[in-house]
Amino acid sequence: MTLVRMQPRSTSSDAVQTAADPVDAAGLHVWDAMTVEVALSVMAAARTAHLVVRDEDAQFTGIVTQARLTAVRDGRAYTDQVRLRDIVGSEVLFATPLTTGADTERTMRHRRLAALPMVDDHGNALGVLALSR
Repeated sequence: MTLVRMQPRSTSSDAVQTAADPVDAAGLHVWDAMTVEVALSVMAAARTAHLVVRDEDAQFTGIVTQARLTAVRDGRAYTDQVRLRDIVGSEVLFATPLTTGADTERTMRHRRLAALPMVDDHGNALGVLALSR
């Protein structure tokens, strides 16, 4: 597997590829107050496998996948009051535009991540990286 180039960009063959090169648009952004059930409905309607989560200040706080939300919903401790802020982990992984493509790919493989958000210095989600099959 390699990082997928989701948007065409011209790159020099001499330059080191950064995580910004194959980035996809950030995708759907949702508030962390959204419940798991609503998030799953949004994902189904949008036919997407992940959502970018933001806090009340519109800052990036994490990313949730359909698999993670389904696991939470099917868990014994689940209630219909569980919000995305309750399940977004305290250890939020992300890439920056200066992260090399090799480092990003290595992190995604090691952590078995299907998607990795890219965030700027101000906490704004710039896009989402995914590995090809």
